[in-house]
Amino acid sequence: MLRAIIFDFDGIIVDTEPVILKLTQEMAALEGWSVSADEYYRDYLALDDRGIVEHLYTSHGRPVDIARRDELVAWKGERYQQIIRDGMPPMPGAVEFVTEVARHYPLAIASGSLFAEIHHLLRQLGLREKFSVLATADDCQRSKPDPEVYLQALERLRMLPNLRAQPLQATECLAIEDAPLGVVAAQAAGLKCLALSHSRPAAELQHADVVAAQFAEVSLREIRDMFR
Repeated sequence: MLRAIIFDFDGIIVDTEPVILKLTQEMAALEGWSVSADEYYRDYLALDDRGIVEHLYTSHGRPVDIARRDELVAWKGERYQQIIRDGMPPMPGAVEFVTEVARHYPLAIASGSLFAEIHHLLRQLGLREKFSVLATADDCQRSKPDPEVYLQALERLRMLPNLRAQPLQATECLAIEDAPLGVVAAQAAGLKCLALSHSRPAAELQHADVVAAQFAEVSLREIRDMFR
């Protein structure tokens, strides 16, 4: 039985991926590197900020400089906070879908973004109260495709009063992702995964349990049937 839903954030709830792409390109340029849009969406999509910088180093044949990594992460964080100050647009159908499923299930976020960023953007969309749990980059040492952030979300959902009496199992949760490596992370945590082809072609998401182009195509009845 489906008992909880865990959402990725960027590219699922909010349309932030183009902004993060631009900042990644600017951050790479500070070190004399370049990242094409194709490279970003193929290799960086599921990574948190630390993971992005570390991948920049390794993909350019250099050992990771931890101090410089942290400086670049801080630079990107400050720039991003300025850009999102007045909010960002939701992905098509996201507000309506979240509002509907929140009537039936506890909801969580499992994202490589920071807590403050997610909290702020959810408030701007009027959705903050819909999510009982936020598991973020602040909580994790490892970026997706490692399952750590999903395991954090699952553990916090288990502590909710309405789920505590009968311990929540990973197999009773649905993850919603837009990145191929995000799907890997969710499934590694034991969750079934709905992939939306917001950011990558459906052909790259076929390892998910179900794939849809957008929220408007998602059938909650079919999703519930997956858990019977």
